Amino acid sequence: MIDRPMYVERILSYKDTPFVKILTGVRRCGKSTILKMIVEKLKEQGIPTERIIQYNFDSLEYDEIKTAKALYAELKKHLTKDKTYLFLDEIQEVSSWEKVVNSLMLDFDVDIYVTGSNSRMMSSEISTYLTGRYINFSIYPLSFSEYLTFRKHFSDVSDKKIELGKYLRLGGFPAVHLREYTPEEVYTIVKDIYNSTIYTDIVQRNQIRKVDQLERIVRFVFDNVGRTFSASSISKYLKSENRSIDNETVYSYLNKLENAYILHRCSRYDIQGKELLKTQEKFYLADSAFRYSVLGYTPDSIAAMLENIVYLELLRRGYDVFVGKLNNSEIDFIAAKQENKLYIQIAQEIGSPQTEQREYGHLLDIHDNYPKYVLRTDTFAGGNYQGIKTMHISDFLLSNEY
Repeated sequence: MIDRPMYVERILSYKDTPFVKILTGVRRCGKSTILKMIVEKLKEQGIPTERIIQYNFDSLEYDEIKTAKALYAELKKHLTKDKTYLFLDEIQEVSSWEKVVNSLMLDFDVDIYVTGSNSRMMSSEISTYLTGRYINFSIYPLSFSEYLTFRKHFSDVSDKKIELGKYLRLGGFPAVHLREYTPEEVYTIVKDIYNSTIYTDIVQRNQIRKVDQLERIVRFVFDNVGRTFSASSISKYLKSENRSIDNETVYSYLNKLENAYILHRCSRYDIQGKELLKTQEKFYLADSAFRYSVLGYTPDSIAAMLENIVYLELLRRGYDVFVGKLNNSEIDFIAAKQENKLYIQIAQEIGSPQTEQREYGHLLDIHDNYPKYVLRTDTFAGGNYQGIKTMHISDFLLSNEY
């Protein structure tokens, strides 16, 4: 296992607290492996193996445990008066698991860690049965920093700017960075992750009959990453292809894609009016390789996927991220975390004074003292423009200053 200390340390800071630790995220992003890393850390701390209980409900070994009653009976057999550390992987396969976890917290001295990959992990039942008793940890595919760490285990790492291009094309699913794969092999692996998520977590679970309709919406969203659009935009697009669909159905499909962690919704924020806007949102992907495995690689997609990478990095670092609206201008990202705030513009390259004025000018129109960044991938002179910091995207992704 290649360590992912950012998650392990964050989760273990809540060890032996009266909270269930819930790890959620897209399939194959590394949740199960992180659980194993936590188990190893507990053993290093002197916790006896017999007090660490592990279950993976994707395994056929536990296929018959499908109800809350069966789960409680099974777990109760292994619990004593001594503190027990309980790890329940892909727990969403058991109905009403929240009741079981809540009861175990009341009846035994346990420290519980669970993972899940779909909407059942975000259901209202969690709030109903575990109100004030759980902490959610969002797990993402590899960050750029983690990607470099993984690659160092099997390959020489080149200049970070070159590696950024590879990272953008190959994405961050841990499984594709355990050895050297060709892009075609990577996309085969990622397409399998995509298909299993679409058909198991969305189509089967929600009994969707018009699968072709769902796939067309997915392709539209994947092709419009980083652009604002509405449900009516998708409806008009499908009608142009002689596929009729109403806005509510579009919203329903988008919500299901979010609940399966394939998509992340980024709302717009009116900087002048200081309010969230409910229209013309943006959507970003859980991993850039999703786009390329479904639509194929095209050079004109690079700018959008650079945005996607920065967006995910901000989420990893605990920021709430919005698209900024200032009069008739757009700020790529406003990132807020407690009292901290960042304004970010992203440009693949700035090839003219007009482009420079547009990218920097939008930020100069914001009259506050929060940090402002222009992130780019071309060559530039200097790192400051009237108080706005200019950074290569690779440097920003690896920086500890924000």
